[in-house]
Amino acid sequence: MRKLSITEMERLSVDEYKDSDKIPLVVVLDHVRSLYNVGSVFRTADAFRLAGVCLCGITARPPHPEIHKTALGAEDSVDWKYFEKTEDSVNWLKSKDYTVLAIEQCEGSTLLSENLKFKSDKLAVVLGNEVKGVQQSVIDLCDSCLEIPQYGTKHSMNVSVTAGIIIWELSKYIMR
Repeated sequence: MRKLSITEMERLSVDEYKDSDKIPLVVVLDHVRSLYNVGSVFRTADAFRLAGVCLCGITARPPHPEIHKTALGAEDSVDWKYFEKTEDSVNWLKSKDYTVLAIEQCEGSTLLSENLKFKSDKLAVVLGNEVKGVQQSVIDLCDSCLEIPQYGTKHSMNVSVTAGIIIWELSKYIMR
């Protein structure tokens, strides 16, 4: 077994990426404080060729050196849009026929381990602030809540870890 070199992986250029078909999945960051989390979400969005990222409220926007440090240029390939209010991003996505899911622990939330069924294969997920989570006013606008089962003593995971798990699972759902 031999590790592949970067040139052997035949990755897309930024222009090729921009022209390529995308998975109809958008990540919405609701007041995410850590620029490293933002950069990590961009990098994961690029890896799965997502439709885009919405940055909301206090969430930092490119260009920024700390975002670039973890995004490694994915902030240039992935389409993104800024909204002052997260609620506006949810309404905009719904107007484009996205099913919008808050990734949060809520009454009646669907566990990620359950058999997932959504009204559309165009999905958007809202990831919340590192301390407060997704705002209740945003949850109220979402079509449903999706929760990652957790079995330890902690009640939450890092935003970028959560993004990776959710993006992987929903990408499989959309591409099935």
